[in-house]
Amino acid sequence: MSSGKTAGPRGTLSLLDGTAIVVGMMVGVGIFATPGLAAQFAGNSFNYLAIWLLGGLLTLIGALCYAELATAFPDPGGEYHFLSRAYGRSVGLMFAWARCTVIQTGAIALVAFVYGDYAHAVVPLGPYGPAIHAALVVVLFTAINVAGTTQGKVAQQIFTTLDLGALVMLIAAGLVVAATSGGPAASLTPTGPSSYAPLGLAMVFVLLTYGGWNEASYISAELKGGSRDMVRVLTLSVVFVTAIYFLVAWAYLYVLGFEGLQKSQAVAADVARSAFGPSGGTMLSVFVCGAAVSTLNATIFTGARVFYALGRDLPGLKVFGIWNPRGENPANAFILQGAIAVALVGLGALTRDGFKTMVEYTSPVFWFFMTLIAISIFVFRRRDPDHAPPYRVPLYPVFPIIFVGTCLWMLYSSLAYTGIGALFGVGVLAVGAPLLLFNRARRPAPAE
Repeated sequence: MSSGKTAGPRGTLSLLDGTAIVVGMMVGVGIFATPGLAAQFAGNSFNYLAIWLLGGLLTLIGALCYAELATAFPDPGGEYHFLSRAYGRSVGLMFAWARCTVIQTGAIALVAFVYGDYAHAVVPLGPYGPAIHAALVVVLFTAINVAGTTQGKVAQQIFTTLDLGALVMLIAAGLVVAATSGGPAASLTPTGPSSYAPLGLAMVFVLLTYGGWNEASYISAELKGGSRDMVRVLTLSVVFVTAIYFLVAWAYLYVLGFEGLQKSQAVAADVARSAFGPSGGTMLSVFVCGAAVSTLNATIFTGARVFYALGRDLPGLKVFGIWNPRGENPANAFILQGAIAVALVGLGALTRDGFKTMVEYTSPVFWFFMTLIAISIFVFRRRDPDHAPPYRVPLYPVFPIIFVGTCLWMLYSSLAYTGIGALFGVGVLAVGAPLLLFNRARRPAPAE
């Protein structure tokens, strides 16, 4: 592990670097699986396409709200920093605990398993092959990021390109079918049954697919252009991903039809095979591996920043609060994060239900803290009405109200969907309660 102490992070990420990281976080493996689940609850094809646009709009509103927080309080601790300033260090510590042990490390393990399943099909490694592949890819990309920020961001640009290549392939498949057939396999008129409740559940899957944009807050202190680049990174990333997702959702619908989309167990592979034959499905599998690695690398890159911020603020964890000047990164934090993620991969190898279980119990915890972050905009505005951050969210208070409402809606929907699974999230928070005993940080909470 690294030793010594430095001043902290500095601006080393360009607008392109930041956008590649956020797009890589957003464009993950979800778009290759969740559209079929969303279609099951959308009611009809018109609603199905509409919720992808609505999801993009709600995501953009949330990103603009985050931009005000990230430009006003740039810090590698990101959301941990926002929550600590708004509600006190105790809330920040509980969030950091949940993120470090479940939300972020769980996401790394989940994406690694998706990669492992596809990689095992190409290079079989026995009955625990997927888990072995998953553990190896976590170790590999943790090592790449420990080597330095430059290596991490170059890897991100490469695999984000592969990620986008898979989506371009799917859009091309829709165009190929459109050019060789008489019309879409599904009517786009708003006919068929629909109700508010199923649409709410459909939005759970849609917003899950759009997730990852909030990770931009963890690189707010490392952007060369400061607040201006933060707003641009968030806006460009969300608009770009919304356009890509809508076109991919259209391609799924055009090629498979609405009923076919609802019944498909592997929509991306089915679409590729329909347009390009069996070789298309194989090629897409390779691209999906690239997509999983893109999300994995971005998650590793941003996730370690919370470990660093927590170690910086708690004397008992100070070894993880060291910023390595050689690699321009929190190297020790990367190592701890990787160790926890590999342990979760081991747990998943034993249960094989690890993916589903973790999604269920992390979603309510995630949206609970996201709700608090959304409300913090009002807290900061009321606490210091004369403070002028570098960027203010437009149409205040309308956009923040919409953001808070969306978070509450998702919190309710995730609780209703997961049921007893939500108790696991509560258990994780309870286990983290001892952190409050270490609330005597080596420095006071950031001044307003």
